[in-house]
Amino acid sequence: MSIITKSFPFLGKEITFETGRLAKLATGSVTVRCGDTILLVTNTVSDRVRDGIDYFPLLVDYQEKFYATGKMKGSRFIKREGRPSDKSILAGRMVDRPLRPLFPKYMRNDMQIVISILSADMVHNPEDFAILGSSLASMLTGVPFGGPVAGVRVGLVKNAEGKEELKVNPSYDELIGGRLDLMVAGSEKAITMIEAACEEVDAETMMRALELAHESIKALCAMQKEFVAQCGELPKVEVVYSPSAEDAETFMRDFMTTAKIESVFGHGHDLAAFRASVSTLKAAMTEEAAPYMEKEGNTWTKNMLAELFDKHLHKGIRAKMLKEKTRLDGRALTDIRPVSCEVGLIPRTHGSGLFNRGATQVLSLVTLGSPGDAQVIDEMDATDEKRYMHHYNFPGFSVGEVSPMRGPGRREIGHGDLAERALVAVLPSKEDFPYTIRVVSEVLGSNGSSSMGSVCGSTLSLLDAGVPLKAPVSGIAMGLIMDKETGEYIVLSDIQGQEDYLGDMDFKVAGTEKGMTALQLDIKLEGLTLDILRKAIAQANEGRAFILSKMLEVQNMPRPELSQFAPRIITLKIPMASIGEVIGPGGKMIRSIIEMTGTKIDIDDDGTVMITGADMESSYKARDYIQKLTYVPKPGDEFEGKVKRIMDFGALVEYAPGKEGMVHISEMAPFRVGRVEDIMKLGDMVKVRVLRVEEGGKIALSHKEYCTIDASTLPPAPPMPERRPMGDRGPRRFDDRPRHDRPQGDRGPRPEAPRDPAPREQAPRPARDIDSEIDNL
Repeated sequence: MSIITKSFPFLGKEITFETGRLAKLATGSVTVRCGDTILLVTNTVSDRVRDGIDYFPLLVDYQEKFYATGKMKGSRFIKREGRPSDKSILAGRMVDRPLRPLFPKYMRNDMQIVISILSADMVHNPEDFAILGSSLASMLTGVPFGGPVAGVRVGLVKNAEGKEELKVNPSYDELIGGRLDLMVAGSEKAITMIEAACEEVDAETMMRALELAHESIKALCAMQKEFVAQCGELPKVEVVYSPSAEDAETFMRDFMTTAKIESVFGHGHDLAAFRASVSTLKAAMTEEAAPYMEKEGNTWTKNMLAELFDKHLHKGIRAKMLKEKTRLDGRALTDIRPVSCEVGLIPRTHGSGLFNRGATQVLSLVTLGSPGDAQVIDEMDATDEKRYMHHYNFPGFSVGEVSPMRGPGRREIGHGDLAERALVAVLPSKEDFPYTIRVVSEVLGSNGSSSMGSVCGSTLSLLDAGVPLKAPVSGIAMGLIMDKETGEYIVLSDIQGQEDYLGDMDFKVAGTEKGMTALQLDIKLEGLTLDILRKAIAQANEGRAFILSKMLEVQNMPRPELSQFAPRIITLKIPMASIGEVIGPGGKMIRSIIEMTGTKIDIDDDGTVMITGADMESSYKARDYIQKLTYVPKPGDEFEGKVKRIMDFGALVEYAPGKEGMVHISEMAPFRVGRVEDIMKLGDMVKVRVLRVEEGGKIALSHKEYCTIDASTLPPAPPMPERRPMGDRGPRRFDDRPRHDRPQGDRGPRPEAPRDPAPREQAPRPARDIDSEIDNL
């Protein structure tokens, strides 16, 4: 293919597509450029199918390259990019979700989309163009694809006048401090994906943001169509679909009668009973299909029958739910499953909360750490610290399955990030609560919406830990059943696992009583209208309010005291000029304080010092030491210090570690002192007052008013030496005469001193013993 390049105006900027130059062997490839941000997106489709595949094997990889920003990886030992960061994994999931439903459901070819960041200008976020590039690369493969789709970011940012306004694809700087970070994907007709982090944004503002996003998405979809039309003939890929047989379809249609479909209804919240009814029905189907499977020339397979069984069972359940406006467990469309909560279950943790909703059970646990425990983030476009981390674990036993316990998968990382975004907005500031916070949500049972269960459980555990949240947060998952032919639909509140599996939408909404803090929308349709989203958000807010009321019955405010096992942090402020004194050369001073007190000490650039200790006593000890170290004396200050050095005329008293002031012998007592040692001895602790601070920083101290020694107990002081009488010497010589009164001329040249022509032998100088001189000093 020849090189094809085309540029389009977009929001006052220019977006450029190019294909045929890079990655020519990929099935479809394109570069997307905006400013100096460039993405290379490839879509590669296999021409064969792996054995045993019964799903569409799509893999999306988002790759951040440090060279894109001219940056070296921070590790001293590893400079090469390794496993993808959490941010890259989340970006890949964000691309996967709107694209996957647009490929044929029964397609079995392996497909991999790779988004490589070649250049990032730190103004235009590469993530904003990842969905756009992936859609365009998919269109260029020639594979059946229901695109185009595109994605944009919407921020609620402050304009030049300081007022909030919605803006599409804001820059990095504009997004900082904004109350909304919303990523939206969609087609020309509808919205297909939503991902949002927000600070208590109301429903009306959110709907305006979605409308604004969709207008921009329409323009980006039109650009893709125009570019693909210019590319001419596309590659021809042989698409392999899951095998099917008309007679098997007919068999399953006849088998799945209304009575059999109704047999899976009416089990209430008993998940085991529901699963048993489905297993019984599936066994009956297998038995009835056995004669057909044994026929000569049979083309049916177990996988084929399993797919057809699920297809017709779900079709029957959906039809019954739409017709009767009922649900599998008998609830009304807006009903919430039974909710129960507990706090303080786990004694040695710093906070714990257990949240139950139906068969979904989540235990969230809090650990508080020092500011130095914050996670260092080293990414392509930023090096930062996270003081709040939310980790989500989903073991196999939570759904009654056997699975190996390995590291977190993409789903677990995504659910943890969603819960983290839901709670970040209500965390106290670092100034008000300097702790690093880690929450782990252990999913102990899952039957739908475990991610929202982790939001609720984490709110309870944070309150139990004494974290002063700005407001408690609850979350809910909303579902949708829609007839594609008629457009009839129902919105379901608090979906359980089966409703998620057979439904058309999984819409997670988290927030406070005041507004939303996080959204995540995944659908199996080609898109949702804004009217459906508006209804879903309104219904979700009602459900959230009910769940929140149940949570607040158990814990409605932070505990007044932290756990006895939590560390204690003291914060103080020191002059910025004193930071170096506290750290010391090569960190020697701060290390000695840490070792001496058993604490952790973190110092910010603005002079804020945070001391973390196992108890208040150790923290106070470190604080007192730092305060002494950074103490700047002022006249009139009083303190107790140690006598460090005795001299004939006074004593040096240490008023802070490594800092000394002079008590002159005349300031040691209210009477005349003969010998310094009569009042002070080396190592004594004495109370002194600052007399003055002299130029150069020298400190004059006084002990007079604190001296308790009786003068009568001391040997008499030697008498003061008498002054020699000067007498009357008369007027000074120059009092009445002008200067230079003696004649200066006729003195002649000064005779030159005779020089010895023979060089004198110089005696060698003795070597200086520097160490002894220093010791003598």
